[in-house]
Amino acid sequence: MSIQTIHVRTVPEYDVTIGPGLLAECGRRLKEVVPLCHMAVVTDSSVAPLYLEAVKSSLLEAGYQVSAYVFPAGEGSKNFDTLSNILEFLAEEHLTRTDCVAALGGGVTGDMAGLAASLYLRGVRYVQLPTTLLAAVDSSVGGKTAIDLRAGKNLAGAFMQPAAVLCDTSCLKTLLPDVFADGAAEAIKTGVLCDESLFALFEDGALTAAPEEVIARCVAFKAGVVERDEKEQGERKLLNLGHTVGHAIEKCSNFTIPHGHAVAAGLAVIARAAEKLGWTDGPAADRIAACLEKNRLPVRTGFEARALALAALSDKKRAGDSITIVVPKRIGHCELKKIHVSELEAIIRAGVE
Repeated sequence: MSIQTIHVRTVPEYDVTIGPGLLAECGRRLKEVVPLCHMAVVTDSSVAPLYLEAVKSSLLEAGYQVSAYVFPAGEGSKNFDTLSNILEFLAEEHLTRTDCVAALGGGVTGDMAGLAASLYLRGVRYVQLPTTLLAAVDSSVGGKTAIDLRAGKNLAGAFMQPAAVLCDTSCLKTLLPDVFADGAAEAIKTGVLCDESLFALFEDGALTAAPEEVIARCVAFKAGVVERDEKEQGERKLLNLGHTVGHAIEKCSNFTIPHGHAVAAGLAVIARAAEKLGWTDGPAADRIAACLEKNRLPVRTGFEARALALAALSDKKRAGDSITIVVPKRIGHCELKKIHVSELEAIIRAGVE
């Protein structure tokens, strides 16, 4: 499949380039948007053995000065300690405001490197080199960066748009099935949000057969939303479909349940709840659940509604005594619904039971 490019009109504007073999030519491609400088590559212990040397080689060949920082893989590293270590590394490497940070890896790496770039010297450029499906279809685009706090997920962060995103679809071949499924959850969520024909691709198995098409369509949709609501004041909240319950599941599991799997269960819960409460235009919950299961994702959670509701009270989507949830009216169309926090437990119970 040919290389696809999607332009994101934020501040700053940037391109998301999608296709095979991009990491091997990342130096040449990045040089078109980031002048030669010191490029600090941030990655994790799972990705480094697979791709770090190829990326460093490409960057050096293009003329960049290159250094690298590797942190332990996993959601458990998404904290202040890791953030502090990355910042100290950037300082020890004497990066200046004309230099750049490269996030090589999945969603955790993108968050950590992006947040570090937003803080170091009050902001240096960074680029995203996503290596997982989840990062490709969702987290590498839109400029959200964050770390987890003890109270909940992604509670400390900043909006920081990348200078470029290079999504090498060849990386998907090295993903373990569970990691691939983790990204499938965010892709399926996008289909439920915006396009029944996109959702149907996941029912037909096109996610593995034509990943470039799926990634491009997901990125194009998210780019449009982000352009219209970069700081999540309105429409962008729709992208949180399944995330209120999903983040609560992650927290209740002490982050042992991966993000995509938690979001999948959260999506199934809110779909069942919406249908039972008469908020939908017709039956859709069973179809959503079947699609999730076909893509090796959970549709149930073992946590009780009360525990999930309590965990969700720390969610960043809460505002005072209210919280905004995303309701799937039908596949391809969702709406925001503002509720009192006291209503949340009963809504979750309707989807859990």
